[in-house]
Amino acid sequence: MHSWNDQAPIYQQLADRLASQLLDGDPPEGEALPSVRALASQYLINPLTVSRALQALVDEGLVESRRGLGMYVRDAPASGCCAASASSSSRRNGPACGRNFAAWASAPRT
Repeated sequence: MHSWNDQAPIYQQLADRLASQLLDGDPPEGEALPSVRALASQYLINPLTVSRALQALVDEGLVESRRGLGMYVRDAPASGCCAASASSSSRRNGPACGRNFAAWASAPRT
């Protein structure tokens, strides 16, 4: 069973967990994430909460929504374009490029 704390909204905690899995390469670039229903069942939370967490990952640039197909992990760019990923504005707006988001993942959110 997954535990949630009162320090942050559940959707943000789920988004952080999913981002951590993405950093570990699960699922790999270009692959589909589990469905909203599957994640809701796995984490024992409301599907609307899962949808909000996935939208947060879309907003951060970590995954992309493909209409009618689901959510997919974004591919990494060919060259390093994340020089600005450690800035505070990048943390709010998400990384500007694909999967190179180690600085984003370890940075505190404001």
